[in-house]
Amino acid sequence: MDLTLSPSELAFRDELRAWLLANHPGREPVGDEAAFAFRRDWQRQLHAAGWAGVSWPTKYGGRGATLIEQAIYNEEVVRAKAPQAANVLGLAMGGPTVIAHGTEEQRRRYLQPILSAEEIWCQGFSEPDSGSDLASVKTRATRHGDEWVVTGQKVWTTFAHHAKWCMLVARTDSDAPKHKGLSYFLMDMDQEAVQVRPLVQITGEAEFNELFIEEARIPHENIIGGEGNGWAVAITTLMHERATLAFGLQVSAQIALNELIEKARSTRANGQPASEDPVIRQRLAQLLIEAEVLRLNAYRGLTAIMRDGVPGPEGSLGKWHWSEVSQSLTELAMEIAGPRAMLAEDEWTYRFLRARANSIEGGTTEILKNIVAERVLGLPRMR
Repeated sequence: MDLTLSPSELAFRDELRAWLLANHPGREPVGDEAAFAFRRDWQRQLHAAGWAGVSWPTKYGGRGATLIEQAIYNEEVVRAKAPQAANVLGLAMGGPTVIAHGTEEQRRRYLQPILSAEEIWCQGFSEPDSGSDLASVKTRATRHGDEWVVTGQKVWTTFAHHAKWCMLVARTDSDAPKHKGLSYFLMDMDQEAVQVRPLVQITGEAEFNELFIEEARIPHENIIGGEGNGWAVAITTLMHERATLAFGLQVSAQIALNELIEKARSTRANGQPASEDPVIRQRLAQLLIEAEVLRLNAYRGLTAIMRDGVPGPEGSLGKWHWSEVSQSLTELAMEIAGPRAMLAEDEWTYRFLRARANSIEGGTTEILKNIVAERVLGLPRMR
């Protein structure tokens, strides 16, 4: 793949850089409610300027950007250290899924409120006994006339406490093979039958939640992709998640590594900067190599999407690799910090604790390795 940007791509990048420089809202406030309101206002600002859903078709409110331009967008937003959009799951996963599998009526109903952050989305896939094994979900949906009655439990549901809609996978046919008996619903979170309980992480935050669903009602018209086709629709959601993440993640790894190198230069141990320690230098060099491999693999995945038209299993490799780089990087930061690593107020201590989730969220490393082995390398199934 030629990594040289065309004149139009350079113009796109420069326009975005200039806009981010002129409109950056500053540092995100502390506290969940304040931070969420801040990100919501930021997304509305992005949307008003045409920078939300940049790769969505223009007929649905997007910018109609090419895949290369979407990759440039993801890189530049991270490089500028801009805030995350409030409706990140709706923009990156929900909207593309509705565009790919929804009816025209569903597209008209759901896409615009995603872009404007009027309606926040969350993802109801994982369950207590069905983490990365999506086909084994036990949440059940039974049809009663023109609606479905849903009972079950979901877990690790990011931003559920702010969400209006949940991308819910539930079992609608108990007699069908486990991959065939699933349907993909849009569940309204604003009903008493849906209870959201926060899960406090090791960082002290609660961005993930449990969902307890007891006879929730979902209209039949809220099925995406047709009854019994939930597996294929869910795979579309997951592939967009991993493909979209790749470019932002590789830039964030580059930025964090540069910050760590500066930390090594400014931290003294035994009378000399940590960066002079030959072992530290070797580990920093290895991380530099890994970060560059991460960047090139992101472009390789983009090439596959450009060839096939849809995100493929290669996206799993980028997410798996990034989680290892992120965790290795923060572990080295703790070693460089020495006794200061025990202080909760140190930014790197927070990063280290938050990185523990990297190998779980967005698909566990174990499952991603299986996907890469079977669907990318063509190796035999392990079971």
